[in-house]
Amino acid sequence: MTDKIKTLKTREYEVCGPIGALLLLFLIPGTLFYLLLTCNTEDASMLSVPGPLPPLETLWDSTAVTIVLVWFSLQAVLYVLPLGTVVEGIPLKDNTRLKYKINAFHAMVVSFLLAGLALALGMPLSYVYDHFLQLAVGAGFLGLALSIFMYVKALTALESALAPGGNSGNPIYDFFMGHELNPRIGSFDLKYFCELRPGLIGWCLINLCFLVKEIELRGSASLSMILVCVFQAIYVMDALWNEEAILTTMNIFYEGFGFYLAFGDLCWIPFTYSLQAYFLVSHPQELGTLAAVGILLLNTVGYIIFRGSNSQKNAFRRNPSDPRVAGFETIPTATGKRLLVSGWWGMVRHPNYLGDLIMALAWCLPCGYTHILPYFYVIYFTVHLIHREARDEHQCMKKYGLAWQEYCKRVPYRIFPYIY
Repeated sequence: MTDKIKTLKTREYEVCGPIGALLLLFLIPGTLFYLLLTCNTEDASMLSVPGPLPPLETLWDSTAVTIVLVWFSLQAVLYVLPLGTVVEGIPLKDNTRLKYKINAFHAMVVSFLLAGLALALGMPLSYVYDHFLQLAVGAGFLGLALSIFMYVKALTALESALAPGGNSGNPIYDFFMGHELNPRIGSFDLKYFCELRPGLIGWCLINLCFLVKEIELRGSASLSMILVCVFQAIYVMDALWNEEAILTTMNIFYEGFGFYLAFGDLCWIPFTYSLQAYFLVSHPQELGTLAAVGILLLNTVGYIIFRGSNSQKNAFRRNPSDPRVAGFETIPTATGKRLLVSGWWGMVRHPNYLGDLIMALAWCLPCGYTHILPYFYVIYFTVHLIHREARDEHQCMKKYGLAWQEYCKRVPYRIFPYIY
């Protein structure tokens, strides 16, 4: 078949181009392991070099690597099982629609039932805490191996299958950003699979293992640990329950599947997003009832904004006539689409990011105020979402032109009302 639909070469670089991509190939894993090593020290100070560093030969543990591979394989099996429904994604450049299996929530339920069985049988779930660094190394190598496989696979892909942002011709940049847009083995979509399943479900399971470790050490789980685990479990369950919504995100319809997403999904997310629970095992924090109620309210406000704005956006993208959004004010664009300019999207241009950041702060507060380390998540996530918001704005300006300028006049604040 002739490849009639062309994908333009990447002309606008992200992350400062090939040099930035090369630096990030080392900086991202380096930051991850610096955080884990620092969290293991007595003072957990990010201003000091953690030491002594563990011998290199101790970082590679065959049991830990096997656990990572078994976990990845289990999620792959749950993905292909005849559970859930099948839906179509948004139209691609050639007007075709890929089909996606919607059963991530089922996978989480099965995973935690298996974890409960393992706990009932007396299996040492605290192994995850005791060998967390080795598990991170195993997950990191899995992410790297998958990235290499994806880049090699993309070299034989049709030009129309390549990602708009990862088709520069520079191998380092394309390897980092992702050369192919929707890499599949048969009907198994690798990017979509990794986006929600091994990392996000693994993050919750890791938190559970840390809670078990805290009970082993102190006889009961602390209020701080319970809040962190519950908040983050709700967040993950929300993402999996609303799995179909991810099909309208930039990660799926614009970004390729390279090191950035593969390492991020399989290693960065489960091993840095669980940093608060990891910190609390070795650095317990007392949390009063009043403080706990305040943190609970803060997380609730963040979740209401996050879920409400995402629900409005997804309903509008799927069907502008949906009764939930049909009465909202919109701005017509030259592409024939309309921009939502009321509801949550009339408050700030990215209300879902605002809700996300409020929740991120609520997850860190149970860790007290004496260490900055557990606040890495909210600091990193703020920088990440501001950068992502800038990318979103740039793409929307190119796509919608004058309509986007009008929207920006109507809604002047990007994420934080009256601030930014």
